[in-house]
Parts: sequence; structure tokens; C-alpha cells
Amino acid sequence: MDKETIEKFRQQLIQKKEEILVEAGKTKSEMTDQTSNVPDPNDRATIESGRSFELRIRDRERKLLSKIDEAIARIDDGGYGICEDCGEEIGIKRLEARPVTTLCIDCKTVQETREKSVGQ
Repeated sequence: MDKETIEKFRQQLIQKKEEILVEAGKTKSEMTDQTSNVPDPNDRATIESGRSFELRIRDRERKLLSKIDEAIARIDDGGYGICEDCGEEIGIKRLEARPVTTLCIDCKTVQETREKSVGQ
């Protein structure tokens, strides 16, 4: 993969990381601002349901942040775009779809098939 393409992925990863951090800040701000006491149980349940959903999203994004950091580290050390199982180059289309991926499509398919057979 050429340097220009790798730099494009680096910028995408950095941009996604910044977006996640901004959204996390907004969530924190909104949740600390919503300290009012809501007397109606239905309204309270709706608010709590929304908060729970928001926190699940932020938790998934927190996990994605670590994958983004790992992908940027792989770019820095020259291992980005190389499958960690077979050592072959990961296709550009796969990286465009999931820039944090560490497996080529063939190895990912094998991994998913194995996980299904074990029942994970």
C-alpha cells in the first residue's frame, strides 16, 4: 500500500477518534445537566431508557477508540493493512469498510465460522 493511501486511512482514523471524543463530551455534559427530579414514573423511565441507550453507544465507542489507537500504532510501525493471521495484505475495500480491522476477509470468515461452530 502506498504512503498516500496509508495517510488517508490515518486521517480517517484521527477524524473518527475526534468525533467520538466530542460525542462523549456532549453525553457527559447532557447527563450532568439532567439532574432535575421528574415526578412522573413514565417520564422518568423514558429518560432512564434513553440514558441507558446512550451509555451503551458510548461504551461501544470506547472500545472502538482503543482499536483506533491500535490501528494508528500499526500505521506508525508499518504493520497497517497486513493480516495478523496469514500475513497477507488486507484489501483496500475491506479497510475502507472497517479501517481498524486486523484480519483479511478470508481469515475473518474462518474466525466467524469457528466462533459459530463453538457457539460464541
